[in-house]
Amino acid sequence: MSARVFVGLGSNVDRETRLRQAVAGLRERFGEIELSPVYDSAAVGFDGYDFLNLVAGFDTALEVEQVAAAFREIENLLGRDRGLPKFASRSIDLDILTYGDFVLDLPGIRIPRPEILENAYVLKPLQDLAPDTPHPETGETYAELWRQMEPTAPRLDLYPLDL
Repeated sequence: MSARVFVGLGSNVDRETRLRQAVAGLRERFGEIELSPVYDSAAVGFDGYDFLNLVAGFDTALEVEQVAAAFREIENLLGRDRGLPKFASRSIDLDILTYGDFVLDLPGIRIPRPEILENAYVLKPLQDLAPDTPHPETGETYAELWRQMEPTAPRLDLYPLDL
C-alpha cells in the first residue's frame, strides 16, 4: 500500500542552506517530491530570526514510523538539537503533516498534525500543493481552511528560493 505524505519543512538558522539540504535528503530517501513555494514568516512562540517554511509531498510504501525515522535522520545530519525547547531557533524541522487520510496518535507522532489548523506557515503551503485535498479530521479542503484563516493570518511572504 502506498500513502501520500505531506511534510512541513522549516528553518531559521542558515535557512536557505538547510532547506536545500533537507530537500536533497528527502529526494535521496523518497525519490520524486513535489514542493510548495517557500514562505518567510516571523518566529512563533519566541523572539528569533524569521523562518523559511514550505511543504513537500511524496508517495511512499513505508510505514509512518519509518517515514518519521527517516525525517529524524535527516534532521540529525543537519544539526537539529533536540535538547532545545519546543519554541526555539532551529537548523531544520521536518514534520509529518499528513500520511494519506490516516488519523493517528502514536508516541511522538500525531497525524494529522494539529499545526495545520493553527499556523498559516503550515496551512498556506499545504493548500498550495493540495488545495482540493480534504483534511482527514474536518473533511474541509485545505483551500477552504486557508480561506477561513487568511483574513487573520500573520505575515507570510513568498520567498524566492530555488530548490
